[in-house]
Amino acid sequence: MHINRKEFVSTEEELRSLIGYPSGLVNHKVISHIDQHCRDFIAKSPFIFMSTSDASGKCDVSPRGDSAGFVHVIDETYLVIPDRPGNKRMDTICNVISNPEIGLIFIIPGLGETLRINGQAYITKDKELLQSMAVNEKIPLLGIVVAVEECFIHCAKAFRRSSLWEPSSWLNPSELPSASNILSDHAKLDGMTPEVISDRLKEGYQKRLY
Repeated sequence: MHINRKEFVSTEEELRSLIGYPSGLVNHKVISHIDQHCRDFIAKSPFIFMSTSDASGKCDVSPRGDSAGFVHVIDETYLVIPDRPGNKRMDTICNVISNPEIGLIFIIPGLGETLRINGQAYITKDKELLQSMAVNEKIPLLGIVVAVEECFIHCAKAFRRSSLWEPSSWLNPSELPSASNILSDHAKLDGMTPEVISDRLKEGYQKRLY
């Protein structure tokens, strides 16, 4: 199999000739504020995907997860996502500093529909604001403030096609990819064997979640 560049779709006109146009419901489902439905969805979501890009447009998607309701809704316009300890690459944070455009997908386990929110993001170090997001008495050093511009529900077709919430479709643990093997092969650092990396990962998961 090979990629035939002649078959690339390069204009919206060509795209619409193939796919058509959205229905009236789809066209009118977007709101520009966090209403009670969105607030309730966010309060029940323990996991989000966060999409950002740098000043040149290079994209990145990062997962964020915590106890349900870890994303704090301030009012109809603003929400705040605490930035928990990670690997210090700071891809999302650096992107937001150079380009505030952000897209979020909120997920609730067992529910096929997701909540999508788009807007402008800012990085805050406001201790008074972040104090309310402390876990185990550890206050996050930074938070990602999102000024909401679009909120809308996304249908469950992707989850139904993937059978994501159906345990019968899941791989056996022995068949899952090994993060430590992958990191060892990709990093190619002396002494960083899969066993060493596995121990480091386990220690981080046990001691440095917050």
